Amino acid sequence: MKIGFLFPGQGSQTIGMGKDIYEKYEETKNIYDKVQEITGIDIKKISFEGPEEILNQTKNTQIAILTESLAILEVLKKHKINAYMSAGLSLGEYTALIEDGIFEFEEGIKLVQKRGEIMQNLTPKGNWKMAAIIGLEEKQVEEICKKVNDGFVVSANYNTIGQTVISGEEEAVIKAGELAKEIGARKVSILNTARTISYRKIRKML
Repeated sequence: MKIGFLFPGQGSQTIGMGKDIYEKYEETKNIYDKVQEITGIDIKKISFEGPEEILNQTKNTQIAILTESLAILEVLKKHKINAYMSAGLSLGEYTALIEDGIFEFEEGIKLVQKRGEIMQNLTPKGNWKMAAIIGLEEKQVEEICKKVNDGFVVSANYNTIGQTVISGEEEAVIKAGELAKEIGARKVSILNTARTISYRKIRKML
């Protein structure tokens, strides 16, 4: 049987993330220590203790999720569980690239750190949100966004068939979510995330 890994993206963070495996497996401690040494971020404290407003800052969130994912990989490898292929959702793509050897460990960590900093610094002032709309076709979501006249909202990510992420001003995103539910969306999830930027652009800035 061939195994594939799909790594999570921003929005999956929660206080306490990674603490259980950190306390149980020595291999994971090495990952957290290396990331802290490379970035200068006390990623253990932020991940395990928060507070939420610090963990949810993009510059910290992305490193926290990446570190936990890489730590989990060490546990899987210890038990001889390896992926035939790997992929990721947005930020998770970087975990996959590190896992596949496209980036060296340190290069990948620095790349994600820079990515998080750029995304946080370039986010315009105001209340911005993203939401995943599940159960509608892409065109339906696009039409919903056009109907929201009070504020800015657009389709941002086409994750898979039946799942589209919208992004924009908070009230506009919430309104679009309400409209989506009215026409049959199975679920609308507000995400704790920010705008994406391609790794090629960030790599040039390193």
